[in-house]
Amino acid sequence: MTQSIDEFDIAALPMNRSGFQRFFDTLAAIGTVWIFALMLLIVADVLGRNFFNQPITGVAEFAGRSVVGIVFLQLASAIGVGSMTRSDFMLRLIGDRAPRLVGGLDIVYSICGAALFAFLAWISIPELRSAWNGNEYFGVQGIYMIPLWPFRALIAVGSILAAVAYALWVPRLFEQYFKNP
Repeated sequence: MTQSIDEFDIAALPMNRSGFQRFFDTLAAIGTVWIFALMLLIVADVLGRNFFNQPITGVAEFAGRSVVGIVFLQLASAIGVGSMTRSDFMLRLIGDRAPRLVGGLDIVYSICGAALFAFLAWISIPELRSAWNGNEYFGVQGIYMIPLWPFRALIAVGSILAAVAYALWVPRLFEQYFKNP
């Protein structure tokens, strides 16, 4: 029997903790360590600025770029465990009456997510190539310069992995909603 939307929790689907999801979780852990290191850097900057009148140069710029890098490091893991933010009020309304329709909509959602992130990867790879070949940096010339390509690489790779994470949901959802009578 197919479950109603109230009984079905997408995050409770059985997961293959080996392979892709383990890799996604490792990247998310790296992102978490990066958050902690960034927090320490910001605190050191605030203390240096307020107590010694010596701020750490470039912290604001580095922090701004870091947030994007951290998000793309953690994105595939969030998608893989089913905790990507979404609104399901409409699914709950139709879930009891048409659970297979909900399953179809979940599959469409996953396919659209995979397509969106694949497109984002496709448009970010030329930007990465440009940053790499053009030796692009951000910062203040002569004071501090940080290469731009690692941050662009995180966007490209994170987008590819997010597309893969969404694509991995499709067979699981199909099995959950349509293979079980």
